[in-house]
Amino acid sequence: MNGTVLVVGGAGYIGSHMVKMLARMGCQIVTLDNLSEGHRDAVLAGTFVEGDLLRPTDLKSLFSEHRIDVVMHFAANCYVGESVQDPRKYYSNNVTGTLNLLNAMLDAGVDKLVFSSSCATYGAPQNHLIDESHAQHPVNPYGWSKLMVEQMLADYSVAYGLQSISLRYFNAAGSDPERELGERHDPETHLIPLVLQEALRIKKGGDPVATGLQVYGDDFDTPDGTCIRDYIHVNDLGRAHMLAAERLIERRTNGAEAYNLGIGRGFSILEIINVCQKITAVPIEYQIVTRRPGDPSRLVGNAQKATEVLGWSPKYLEIDRIIETAWHYMNRH
Repeated sequence: MNGTVLVVGGAGYIGSHMVKMLARMGCQIVTLDNLSEGHRDAVLAGTFVEGDLLRPTDLKSLFSEHRIDVVMHFAANCYVGESVQDPRKYYSNNVTGTLNLLNAMLDAGVDKLVFSSSCATYGAPQNHLIDESHAQHPVNPYGWSKLMVEQMLADYSVAYGLQSISLRYFNAAGSDPERELGERHDPETHLIPLVLQEALRIKKGGDPVATGLQVYGDDFDTPDGTCIRDYIHVNDLGRAHMLAAERLIERRTNGAEAYNLGIGRGFSILEIINVCQKITAVPIEYQIVTRRPGDPSRLVGNAQKATEVLGWSPKYLEIDRIIETAWHYMNRH
């Protein structure tokens, strides 16, 4: 892929993996991040610009100094529970921040965007496998913030010719197989790293009974009572972004497009804990606590459209392989 890619949120978990992948492909990269949740040392290539989507002057300066061909937008707050407790933060950063980005792109004549969306736009699933035709009725502010951006992209396509591809992730997981990059959230809220952190604590001599690992609810409408999710390796997400950017650059898009990204199979929280126990070879205890508001019972994606149109298919189809990459990174760091 030729051209210069602006990676917004490129110091974060998925964005940093994307930067590394783009560099391997020989792309020119500019990363924009305010470092509120990302890490400067995770940006392994290209030009780094510290700036904030909520400061339009930062965006104006960036686009005036760099000729950008396509934008990849990963910068968002993304915790369901927090969005329920603090919706102001989510609508401000995720919606207003993206609006500022779109306006800056228009002013600079940049008309190609790959947007990191979410399966949270679907809300409570009506089918076991969710495809892109599924109704979008979010059940939390995080999901609404992503859906609002998708609506903006559709409107900007009609009015201004902005070409975009929204990629609706299911649960991103895993780490760079070369162990340079991984999940470094503070505080950590994602299930797999939380379980592996507990395994590390026990491996270092901690008492399994003194666990701080919490499972939010065991009364969902699932076989074992815990939430079921579709987990996708972070590098498989990156490859989908590459294919989406190529489609935009080659001008094969038709306005605002959207694609699911998932492996089409779900795993419950207890199943994930059991796999982590097998991989780490340590006993892992947990506490059952009250379910979080806004959590659907099951989210599993049908990504057939991405396969047919983008030519994408995940390489990490086994949850064991995904978790192993995270465990290897965590042991190294």
